[in-house]
Formats: sequence, C-alpha cells, structure tokens
Amino acid sequence: MTEKQWKGAIFDLDGTLLDSMGVWDQVDIDFLKKRNLPMPDDYKQKIAAMGFPEAARYTIERFGFSETPEMLLQEWREMAREAYALHVDLKPGAKDYLEKLKSQGIPIAAATSGDRELFIPCLKHNDIYEYFDAIVTVSEVKRGKGFPDIYERAAELIGVAPAECMVFEDLTAGVKGALDGGFQAMGILDDSSKKEWESIRKMATCTIRDFQELL
Repeated sequence: MTEKQWKGAIFDLDGTLLDSMGVWDQVDIDFLKKRNLPMPDDYKQKIAAMGFPEAARYTIERFGFSETPEMLLQEWREMAREAYALHVDLKPGAKDYLEKLKSQGIPIAAATSGDRELFIPCLKHNDIYEYFDAIVTVSEVKRGKGFPDIYERAAELIGVAPAECMVFEDLTAGVKGALDGGFQAMGILDDSSKKEWESIRKMATCTIRDFQELL
C-alpha cells in the first residue's frame, strides 16, 4: 500500500518511530525490583496501551502500593529522562520516511501513550520534532489505545478524515483502536511486541518489519 492511497499519517512513538521499548522494559524491572517484586509475565502487556496516569493507577491497585499515582509518575520519569534525552534512537529508516512524507505534502501527527516531558526532548535530539503537525497523548483523550479516541483527535488536528489516514502502530491494541475508528492501520514489528506479531499481521491493513521497506 503506497502513500498515494491515503492523505494523512498518524504515528505511535514508543516501539514504532522510537527504539525505546527497551528503556521501559528496564524501568519496569528496576521499579519492581526496588520493591522486592518479580516482573509478572502479563504486566508489560497490561500497561502497554495505557497512558502514564492510568498505568500508575493500575500498578498501585494491582500491587497494593501506598504511593499516589503522582509519586509513581515522578519516579518513572526520573528513571527514564536521561535515556530519552540522550540515548533513545529512531527505528531504522524512520527519519528518511518522515522526510519522504513531508516532501509529498502529507500531514503527520503523533498519537502516543507517552509523556511529553520525555518524548519531546527525544524527538528534538533525533531532529524529527519539526516533522509533526500535531501531537496527541492518551492523557488528553477519554480512552486509551484500545479505542479510536486518540487517532480521531489526531486526524481532526491535521484535517484529514479517518478513512484517509494511515495509523502506524506496534501493538495489537493500537491497531484495533485505529481500525475501530475507520482508519487504515500499518503494523510495525518491535522486539518488545513480537508475541503479538501474528495477531497484528492478521488484523492490520498491512505490515512492515521496518521503515526501510517503505523507502
């Protein structure tokens, strides 16, 4: 499927454009290790599509922590801030593909579960911040990535109808939410979501292993 078949692009960030999921894998491990807790097999998948506030509330409820959501958010930010600002790189071909879309006049939005305090320095460090015409986070809409809300808001901001937008996602929940909103969805492989790859391949409009396939 080529760019000629759609008029707007909406990108997830972590695991899609940003090679950042390893940072969060380590944050999750270290966070629970500090509390003498092992990493449950399903924890990462449970929180993957949530925004940070929802993930903090879920974590507190699941493990019975006494901290407030705000306290967990601050701890997670501190653990990830340096990695995002200095060390998180782009997925192969990501910047070149964004440049290609811009050269074709296709508006670009980001739709992310991430925290602006973390990902904006990362986008600037990797010289792609200026490519985005709009950025929407899960915390700014009613529901998480399993629903269309965030993509609908992103499409509204770039002025393109859902049916004419391609959403790029690395998680099943993201692909499902996009498709449920009438969007096209391109699944992209990420090491952290390999277990979901077969379901993504069956569900998505199309799939790629990296952006170099589109160049």
